[in-house]
Amino acid sequence: MDIDWTGQLADQLDWHWQHLLRPRLHGLTDAEYFWEPAPGGWSVRPRAEVPTEIAYGAGDYVIEFARPEPNPPPVTTIAWRLGHIIVDVFGFRSANHFGGPPCEPDIFAYAGSADEALRQLDAAYATWIGGVRALGPTGLARPCGPAEGPYADAPLAMLVLHINREAIHHGAEICLLRDIYRAQG
Repeated sequence: MDIDWTGQLADQLDWHWQHLLRPRLHGLTDAEYFWEPAPGGWSVRPRAEVPTEIAYGAGDYVIEFARPEPNPPPVTTIAWRLGHIIVDVFGFRSANHFGGPPCEPDIFAYAGSADEALRQLDAAYATWIGGVRALGPTGLARPCGPAEGPYADAPLAMLVLHINREAIHHGAEICLLRDIYRAQG
């Protein structure tokens, strides 16, 4: 039996996106987007309000970070997690593998509103999933290349699986944060 591995890999993420994650993000408000569930957490903030030593971004809003990452790491906001998915999960990889626009934390204009972040998320996802669907067996088998660090010599299929896990994992965290926000009244 022939198996369409490209289709299987793309469908795994796309089913989750279409039926679980993206519908749960409908109606995301700015209050939820910026809500800080714990003190000392990381978020996307106006540049002048960032308390961390490191802030990435090219626009008025930047994403907070620290190196080395604190142990335990800070709780992050929905804004931070969306920024991570948009840039680090989909955008950077789409730029490296599918001809997407350059996308790295220091040159990205992070969203200052929930609506803007969802538009960025939709665009980043569309580029990623379109690129995966176009791979075929030869594309899935090619090495990822040096930009992917530990995945450099691995077949691109391994990176696709990793990105699927990242998107599903962080998407579930965002949904949980929305549930907790709503439950607080």
